[in-house]
Amino acid sequence: MKILKYITFTFLSSLLVLSCGGGSDNENPVDPVVPTVIDPDAATLVFPEDNTECNEGVINTNDETKSTVNFQWSASENTDSYEVKVKNLETGSITTATSITNQKEVSINRGTPYEWYVVSLANGTSSTATSETWTFYNQGQGIENYAPFPAVAINPQRGSTVSSANSTITLEWSASDVDDDIVSYEVLFDTAETPITSLGDTTESSIEVIITTGTTYYWKVITKDAFDNTSNSELFEFRVE
Repeated sequence: MKILKYITFTFLSSLLVLSCGGGSDNENPVDPVVPTVIDPDAATLVFPEDNTECNEGVINTNDETKSTVNFQWSASENTDSYEVKVKNLETGSITTATSITNQKEVSINRGTPYEWYVVSLANGTSSTATSETWTFYNQGQGIENYAPFPAVAINPQRGSTVSSANSTITLEWSASDVDDDIVSYEVLFDTAETPITSLGDTTESSIEVIITTGTTYYWKVITKDAFDNTSNSELFEFRVE
């Protein structure tokens, strides 16, 4: 009788262990589902248009030197928000505005050249996408002719290092004007951080210069139009190795 009770107790104990012991060690763990984050695409700019005079701004009632411009772009894929970057080409200062739609109003100076672009952002990733960069003039009161946009370096690119295989290099730049009346360029080229040596005037958008190994050069372009308006480019530099 005691033997029977012992066997019965052992059998019931085994059933209890099997029912409460959880899953088998042979079961494969299930990995959690991780959502896929897709990098954002670049936006396409719409307004203000490239190389134009923007006259759609609303003049600020409390400061007539400024107007509010509604920057617009086409919405990009996989994007949750945008950063609008507006750069004053006279001072170099950049205004950044954020938006969750495909437009943003920004107050800027009148009678001033600007460039702008849009950065697309997405939640869950640090990757971004940047649109093209457009330039425009924000219309000012009584201006009949606009100064050219500041020239932009094409070659060598700012901060680049070039080979001294040749003793010369061709400086190249691009420039535009709302009135399309650029007549000449003056290039300042020097080893000083504030170049003062003029290479003279040219009607071309390139000029050849002599270079030396182990030297850093600085240069800028002064663009002139038919009404004697001028614009100064930013300072460009490159090193020769």
